[in-house]
Amino acid sequence: DMSDLAAEGEGGYAKEMSEEQHKRELELIHRRMKEVDVVITTALIPGRPAPRLITDAMVRDMRPGSVIVDLAADSGGNCELSRPDEVVVAHGVTILGPTNLPSTVSHHASVMYSKNVLTFLEYVIKDGALAVDLDDPILGPMCVTHAGQVRYGR
Repeated sequence: DMSDLAAEGEGGYAKEMSEEQHKRELELIHRRMKEVDVVITTALIPGRPAPRLITDAMVRDMRPGSVIVDLAADSGGNCELSRPDEVVVAHGVTILGPTNLPSTVSHHASVMYSKNVLTFLEYVIKDGALAVDLDDPILGPMCVTHAGQVRYGR
């Protein structure tokens, strides 16, 4: 139970804990890390290095093939083995330390959106012409208006 380990400060950032709280938190994290295959860390304290939450021993106890994504790598990292903008493999665990993950979102979002548009167009274009079948289970519910009439969204 982590209810008495509240470590959230203003704005959702981490706040410093007492030494005893931090020790208990690390023990709990260590137990859970033995059971999971992916860990994503984001803990930051404004104006301070990122709190160390994952030790070498914890990584060693993870299953081979597991992955850690340390989103605090640019502030020193929540995992002691992470390195900013590097992929580190330790004890069979891959540790990623991206420092500007938001900058990659626009590219992936654009690719995903364009793939969705292409797939939709391939679905509704038959023999080179737009084929509007309002009884189609995909196209029918997607059509908001047709022939001057509002179909959905009232």
